[in-house]
Amino acid sequence: MMDQIARGSLSPYRFFALEDWAKLRADTPMTLSAEDVRALKSLNDPISLAEVEQVFLPLSRLLSFYVEAMQGLFDVTRRFLNTDEGRKTPFVIGIGGSVAVGKSTTARILRELLKRWPSAPQVELVTTDGFLFPNAVLEAEGLMGRKGFPESYDVGTLLNFLSDIKAGRERVTAPVYSHMEYDIVPGAVQEIGQPDILILEGLNVLQTRDLPSAGKIIPFVSDYFDFSIYIDADEDAIRHWYIDRFMRLRETRFRDPKSYFHKYAEVGEPEAHEIARDLWERINLVNLHQNILPTRPRADLILRKGEDHAVVEVALRRL
Repeated sequence: MMDQIARGSLSPYRFFALEDWAKLRADTPMTLSAEDVRALKSLNDPISLAEVEQVFLPLSRLLSFYVEAMQGLFDVTRRFLNTDEGRKTPFVIGIGGSVAVGKSTTARILRELLKRWPSAPQVELVTTDGFLFPNAVLEAEGLMGRKGFPESYDVGTLLNFLSDIKAGRERVTAPVYSHMEYDIVPGAVQEIGQPDILILEGLNVLQTRDLPSAGKIIPFVSDYFDFSIYIDADEDAIRHWYIDRFMRLRETRFRDPKSYFHKYAEVGEPEAHEIARDLWERINLVNLHQNILPTRPRADLILRKGEDHAVVEVALRRL
């Protein structure tokens, strides 16, 4: 997919082979162990300590520069406005991409690396799953088959959450989603208390929509981002990862009677494989083509993965 991005002199990106990107780590210390990485990675994501060193340590170093520069910009703006709010403005990182491409692992690895900077910043991670409408609402609106599509999210609540985060509110809450129950947990919230850095991970975080009439000021989710990452891979590879993950979940989480997908643990392997293929083609592939892939050119950084799930190339937007 990355090959579809123009690479000539007019390209908005600089492209780095893995070995060249890895050199940009410089003297950034490695603060995670192999055991840490194993604990942080998602099911069916073979990320290794070596990949963390090659890909995510340089990215952590780059982000440290961005955070420092952005904080300086905030301070300059406060002086210009002659205000002394005393509130810190969190640096917000958005991570987007298809299902099964490794967003959750990337978000968790980055959170742990950033938390271990010498300044020990407070880093929070929130997923947009919590901002899905409850299943009861989706069923009433006929949207259960489009869960994960833009219309299945309570965008207003998500925008209010990000606005409060950027305003430096002392206590901001986000809804909680249960992958076991495949639904919002009633009354449960994730409490966020003035972080230095917030990572927001989700399928459609970079998406725009039709521009409002009469120039009304209605923000996009990405308007609140200070840096954004898109995780990319060829469509056939993502399809393989999705189906493989489904089959592994069938042998693990789906076996729990409390799982929304428990019924899939009871079918034979050929039928389960066909179910996974159908879910991919009927829902997730459509969402990828219509809503997710078109947002890739909006990212500040693109991590392209090869068939083995490892990052093989990095594209960084030119300033």
